Amino acid sequence: MWNELRPIGRNADSGGYRRYAWTGADQECRAWFRTQAEARGLTYETDRNGNQWAWLGDPLAGDAVVTGSHLDSVPDGGAFDGPLGVVSAFAALDELRQRGAEFARPLAITNFGDEEGARFGLACVGSRLAAGQLTKEKAYELRDGEGISLPRAMEAAGYDPEAIGADPERLARIGAFVELHVEQGRALDLSGDRVGIASAIWPHGRWRFDFHGEANHAGTTRLVDRRDPMLTYAQTVLAAREEARLAGAVATFGKIAVEPNGVNAIPSLVRGWLDSRAADQATLDTVVTAIEKAARERAEQDGIDLRIVRESFTPVVEFEHALRDELNRLLGGTVPVLGTGAGHDAGILSAAVPTAMLFVRNPTGVSHSPAEFAAEDDCVAGVLALADVLEGLACR
Repeated sequence: MWNELRPIGRNADSGGYRRYAWTGADQECRAWFRTQAEARGLTYETDRNGNQWAWLGDPLAGDAVVTGSHLDSVPDGGAFDGPLGVVSAFAALDELRQRGAEFARPLAITNFGDEEGARFGLACVGSRLAAGQLTKEKAYELRDGEGISLPRAMEAAGYDPEAIGADPERLARIGAFVELHVEQGRALDLSGDRVGIASAIWPHGRWRFDFHGEANHAGTTRLVDRRDPMLTYAQTVLAAREEARLAGAVATFGKIAVEPNGVNAIPSLVRGWLDSRAADQATLDTVVTAIEKAARERAEQDGIDLRIVRESFTPVVEFEHALRDELNRLLGGTVPVLGTGAGHDAGILSAAVPTAMLFVRNPTGVSHSPAEFAAEDDCVAGVLALADVLEGLACR
């Protein structure tokens, strides 16, 4: 399975993956998922929001145990973030069948669409729509870098955008959702454990900073006469790093758009996106407020007009303690429990469904990069742990 997925959407120059929602690479991944489902005799379906489901047992029976993750990627992302959870889900089912397990509850494997938000700028679109955290109206406003709307992209890929929206009936049929994911950090590597259990997801959000200045000639405009938004943006980046360091949080400006984007032109607009995360809400609020204050003060000093928009926000997610503790019991009671600063579909669904997560060791901690890696024996350990969990939750 891993070898079949490996070439899809891989960029030859960077070695990273560009599997963006509703593109050709995404469609190839979706076709792969359907093939895996049908090869195992599972009932395949796509829900109203484009999320894929593969069912063992009656999809309408209720109290189902669901596992899976996503197959899309960030720009030039790694091979493991998302796909490891989907591949491991199919492999865990194969393992349970080899064990002769008898299922007492329906089991489903899922691929949630547009988890990374690489194309339209909002993470976890498929699960947000299903959970009612993203309305149809707001989804229709989403545009990619070329101005293509989400509904237009869905329609071009053969899906009906008119159908998208909250799906409470489907979520009500889920008794537990367990997502396996490569760890995005080095906690397991440092502790020497192959598999861990998630305790919580840090609160996190994305803010857009629009710095409006005045376009002018780079060679003839005196420095003292300039209203250069790039300088204000640069000072804001430095302020973000310092405020995050002081608070023990993280803050990143990782995306930027410049107008008119000419080598010999002073910009008229610099638009930067801030991603910030912290272990608790109060710390995150403190950091973002301080960054905004620093940006506004510098903008006033530089004669720059500044607009700040919060584009998305996810509060802290405490995974259900009873389910988390049950996972630990099923895995022998000695599995490390750790928090994470990365968002996941499991975090979105946690408001409507009991959810839990398993992490597989990442020896370098690198993620969202072509260098992302997990050793094969650790991946196998993750599959066996997931199989043990599914057997304990879904089988007689």
